[in-house]
Amino acid sequence: MLEVLGLDTEAEHVYRTMLALPRSTAADLAARTGLTVHHTRAALDRLSAMALVHPPRAEDTGFRAIGPENAMEILLARQQAELAAHQTRVEASRAAAAQLIAECSALRTAPAGSHFEQVVGPDAVRDRLARLADEVRHEISTFAPGGAHTEDDLRASREPNARLLRRGVRVRTVYLDSIRNHRPTLDHAARLGELGAQVRTAPTLPIRMIIADRAHAVLPLDTDNARAGAVVLVGTGTVTALNALFESIWTAATPLGPPPATAPQQLSAQERAALDLLTCGHTDETIAKRLGVSPRTARRIAADLLTRLDARSRFQAGVHAVQDGYLPARR
Repeated sequence: MLEVLGLDTEAEHVYRTMLALPRSTAADLAARTGLTVHHTRAALDRLSAMALVHPPRAEDTGFRAIGPENAMEILLARQQAELAAHQTRVEASRAAAAQLIAECSALRTAPAGSHFEQVVGPDAVRDRLARLADEVRHEISTFAPGGAHTEDDLRASREPNARLLRRGVRVRTVYLDSIRNHRPTLDHAARLGELGAQVRTAPTLPIRMIIADRAHAVLPLDTDNARAGAVVLVGTGTVTALNALFESIWTAATPLGPPPATAPQQLSAQERAALDLLTCGHTDETIAKRLGVSPRTARRIAADLLTRLDARSRFQAGVHAVQDGYLPARR
């Protein structure tokens, strides 16, 4: 019955028996469940790893099961963490694919049915994007990483976006969550929303990207320097994959406006992304770049997470994150 929550049949049988027979020993449980002592102890080990039972104290004679309400909360939290981690792995795979496409487009031969165009230099990129905006008929979808945007960039994009919206083009943009702490960028995004654009934010974004009419994708030639140049991809296979990447992140992103309230024991989307990066061994500088914040802010987020997880090191933070249900127990 509880297999959907990660509890196998034998472990569930032992757990239910423990609720009916508190302080039971492994031998007692084996006799009552019909399992061998070996299988009973293995089930107890699994229950203990999931924090559903406590081993005997020195003065006690048997194992102790936690109450079913707390047990269900633990199982649900663990499953939610596993789902979040799985989604993170999927997004990481898609992000890696998008980055590989961007970095290798200049080196490969265009396959049949598709082609790409290289544009070198900031002026050439600006002109090509202007032509693309003039040609678009239905939709522009954009990933805008980098956190806070400069006033020059915001000013340059204001009128082109307004023209698109006046023409009835659907405009969807995903910024980083960190823009919520930068008033000029947040005001710019809010104005786009007032004009009819759809704006959301995400804790991290895989790459800078613009997709026009689901048929043309613009990616940076150099992922570390978007001004160096761009590649414009056309074709069903590659652009379809990039559309799927956008839709996946768009669905999980948070609409612009007040961020959803987070319960004291929960992590925000940005904190969860930082925790995932931190436990993967990324430096503060890398975390800062991925979140679109300053290294100082990244260090503060990491320090807050260590405090919240009652950890003295990043390794211990990863262990405690698993124990508290923020990360899955399995790799």
